[in-house]
Amino acid sequence: GGVKPQGSRASINGDIGGRLTPHQEPATRAYVELAREHGLDPSQMALAFCLTRPFMASVIIGATSMEQLKTDIGAADVTLSEEVLQGIAAIRRQYPMAI
Repeated sequence: GGVKPQGSRASINGDIGGRLTPHQEPATRAYVELAREHGLDPSQMALAFCLTRPFMASVIIGATSMEQLKTDIGAADVTLSEEVLQGIAAIRRQYPMAI
């Protein structure tokens, strides 16, 4: 597997309570690459995407540091382009139900 950031849920709880699937790591790499290609922080891209979903009543963050909390809150100011949204949709089709 890939490197797990110190203090992350995956570093604390190895398989995240049995929720990891074989598609999780390549899907995560694809989303991170998409974010970086568009100059976005991957966490902010993920949260900003969630904020665009009309069926989500709320978006819950789980920051483990002040830096992560600031990054997560900053997602509220991120607007995803149509190109990014199409990229997310393409990755979701390639790796359905990754986690």
